[in-house]
Amino acid sequence: MKKLILILSCVVVFSCSNNDDSSNCNFLFNTGVNLVVNTNLPQFAQLQFNDNRVFVSGYGNNGIWLYRANSSTLYAWDAADPSHEPLSCSTLTYSGIGDIVTCGCDDANEYSLATGYGFEGNTQPCTLQPYRVESTGNNTYLVSN
Repeated sequence: MKKLILILSCVVVFSCSNNDDSSNCNFLFNTGVNLVVNTNLPQFAQLQFNDNRVFVSGYGNNGIWLYRANSSTLYAWDAADPSHEPLSCSTLTYSGIGDIVTCGCDDANEYSLATGYGFEGNTQPCTLQPYRVESTGNNTYLVSN
């Protein structure tokens, strides 16, 4: 009976082990964000049109990327690569291709602003840190966490 319990314990321990590397994605701070975005203003006017993006510095870890996916969806992501601690090189910049932003560090991780997911070849399987986006009417949004 003792052997059976020992064997079952080992099976449970090994079957529940997790190779998820998400513990390596805890570099970013949970900073308070409270940003009002009015797409009627010139600095946010691009967000009135699908597949456009705007970078806003001074919020989050290394700024915030806003992305207009379609007429009803606006995303907000922290502009720091979640695979790194916030450094000057880990700020994500627009790659010039579609919705892709790239880390400036040596590994050059890439992420989609449409999904928040990283691409194959990134150093960690991390996703971008999202922020809540709430429409307050008249082309105005509140970005917060």
